[in-house]
Amino acid sequence: MEPWKTAIQRGLVGGATSSLLSTAALAALGKREAGSAYAPTNAVSHWIWGDQAVQHHGPSARYTLPGYLIHHGSAMFWSVIFERLCGELLDRKNPALTLGVGTAASAVACFTDYQLTPQRLKPGYENHLSRPALAVVYGAFGVGLAIGAMLCRRS
Repeated sequence: MEPWKTAIQRGLVGGATSSLLSTAALAALGKREAGSAYAPTNAVSHWIWGDQAVQHHGPSARYTLPGYLIHHGSAMFWSVIFERLCGELLDRKNPALTLGVGTAASAVACFTDYQLTPQRLKPGYENHLSRPALAVVYGAFGVGLAIGAMLCRRS
């Protein structure tokens, strides 16, 4: 049970950093591509509210808050899995290796989100962002995973 306990503890840090960085990317790219910093995050709450969430472009307790919480929960999930499966590599404290593993984990998350997940449970922000913008968002997510892993392993 100890490896899972450690993965969960470290995953909370990596989940927070990856969630914050990818949400910042969503906001910046949403502003540029959809004219709204909130639209991509609102779209995540389509899990609860359906197409109404995708169509809402302003800040909203109904759409933005649940959208962020779902996104954050997903980041926590992926970060715990990342820490559990890759912890031994991350323990080497090699920044380039950690960034590479974080990027690979982000690619797995992206593949899962868009190839294995039913339409109803896809992130939703793909409705507002181009594929290159999605690559930036997932890249930010991977960097966040790596930063979280490095923070947990500071000497």
